[in-house]
Amino acid sequence: MAKLHFYYSAMNAGKTTSLLQSSYNYQERGMDTLLFSPSIDHRFAVGTITSRIGLSANAIAFNEKDNLFTQTQQAIDNNPNIQCVLVDEAQFLTKEQVSQLTDIADQLHIPVLAYGLRTDFRGEPFPGSMALLAWAEELSEIKTICHCGKKATMNMRIDAQGNPVTKGEQIEIGGNDRYVSTCRRHFKLGHSHRQHEKPKA
Repeated sequence: MAKLHFYYSAMNAGKTTSLLQSSYNYQERGMDTLLFSPSIDHRFAVGTITSRIGLSANAIAFNEKDNLFTQTQQAIDNNPNIQCVLVDEAQFLTKEQVSQLTDIADQLHIPVLAYGLRTDFRGEPFPGSMALLAWAEELSEIKTICHCGKKATMNMRIDAQGNPVTKGEQIEIGGNDRYVSTCRRHFKLGHSHRQHEKPKA
């Protein structure tokens, strides 16, 4: 029975690297994969999934109006050898799109691996992540650490000086220049690793 899997973590835990490795594992065994990436994520080329360590793969760029079940069905009609669907930055899915992912697993009998954040910079859950936490059969945490050495579970948005940002739109695309993974304690205290760096001479 095909399942919907949700792999979640704080930022910079290697989610994209894990996704690309999973895709490679299927391909190494002669099975094709279908990759989805949100078009809103423009840090690299749209329609490309790129990890921080330099791995990349082509993907279908989707927006909130796209039907992922229909797109997957069409892709399978053209290539019956597709054996797995993988979604990067799954927190940007709509609730309806998460339901479509469950249909891919239930009706098309293809496993779906979704990778994303659980919460935003305010500690609030993304709608897509809430739906995935509720409906996925398999939940797996990809761990990373805070600057203090404890497990990081939160995503702190920072300004150019490394100070925490607590107000603004839920979605603001950025990497290490805008976000820091922290433990809950340092998230509540508002401490980022940049604030602990010694000033350069």
